[in-house]
Amino acid sequence: MSRAAEISRSTKETKIRVSINLDGTGNASIRTGVGFFDHMLDLLSRHSLIDMTIEAAGDLHIDAHHTVEDVGIVLGQCIEKALGDKKGIHRYGWSMVPMDETLAQVAVDLSGRPAFIYNAQYRGALIGDFAVELVEEFFKSVATNAKMNLHINVPYGTNNHHVAEAIFKSFAMALRHATEHDPRNDRVPSTKESLNG
Repeated sequence: MSRAAEISRSTKETKIRVSINLDGTGNASIRTGVGFFDHMLDLLSRHSLIDMTIEAAGDLHIDAHHTVEDVGIVLGQCIEKALGDKKGIHRYGWSMVPMDETLAQVAVDLSGRPAFIYNAQYRGALIGDFAVELVEEFFKSVATNAKMNLHINVPYGTNNHHVAEAIFKSFAMALRHATEHDPRNDRVPSTKESLNG
């Protein structure tokens, strides 16, 4: 059974199209117009092994906020749709990823209920011309729309680029484990027999 999804979303601020395959090999085609964000999404696909095509046209003459937030919304919706009834998945995933002086810790529960915790500190407001606050906005949108519990903690790190990249890589690994099939269980991993809220 295919675990793929494609969703488009169009507003006065952005036009977004996202397609994913949870059982892919990490192939990505990413075009958002925001260079650093494209880099982060590419490594998210690569390390989660989720195939992703993401195309976004947004009001970048204002800033990247709407584009980053709306990509998170649509990607989250795709994840939730592709998971279907969630039978046979691990449900939980967690990862601890070092990147030089930085450590990122991410835990995921595909519970059908959105919750988001984010503890990360940056030195300065920008990575190049990318506002570091948009990392949090992106993951909040993903968590809310995928209806997942997502906890992100960075206990230490001094380089802004390393902090953001470690978060994306750790999320990728946690999501990969949470969405993968559990060879020992073909049921919905919940005593309620449902993970739809």
